Amino acid sequence: MARTARDQFNDEAMPHVRALLRTAARLCGTRESAEDLVQETFLQAWRSFHRFEPGTNCRAWLYKIMLFTHSRSRRDQSRRPFHVDLDAANENALLFEPPTPDSITATSVRAAFDALPEPFRLAVLLVDVEGLTYREAADALDAPIGTVMSRLNRGRRLMRIALVEEAAAYGIDVSAHADLERKRQ
Repeated sequence: MARTARDQFNDEAMPHVRALLRTAARLCGTRESAEDLVQETFLQAWRSFHRFEPGTNCRAWLYKIMLFTHSRSRRDQSRRPFHVDLDAANENALLFEPPTPDSITATSVRAAFDALPEPFRLAVLLVDVEGLTYREAADALDAPIGTVMSRLNRGRRLMRIALVEEAAAYGIDVSAHADLERKRQ
């Protein structure tokens, strides 16, 4: 019995929904936006599934579609004016100063990650967070594998520097780490 395109799509693409949703949540910041991005990714993947070559890496193909879709969405969004209703804003929200933590937290790591320039952040996200191989990340980013390795190295280094500086600000002894970073430069 011949398999339908839908069966092939379900077998190849659908097992990657959760991984794409995790990555989309990191890219978008909210669950709702992430779900929209993944839905749009799978819609685009379904529309172009006839071009997918069976036996190739479907996960990297889906990441490539998602990153392109996200990039296009951000470009479109940047062209629209940003509106804020100041009358609806709570005065306390405008005056809020977050408390300073007494140690490095997951929030600190997240802030260091978010501060990375996008090419480095995407490389770290795909390889270190999502566990893609260098080849899969290169396919998803449509970049040479050496470029991915370089971006990953720079991204990791920038995060390390940011976290060492933050740790020092909290009084954590980082002299050994700082010396190590200076030697690497």
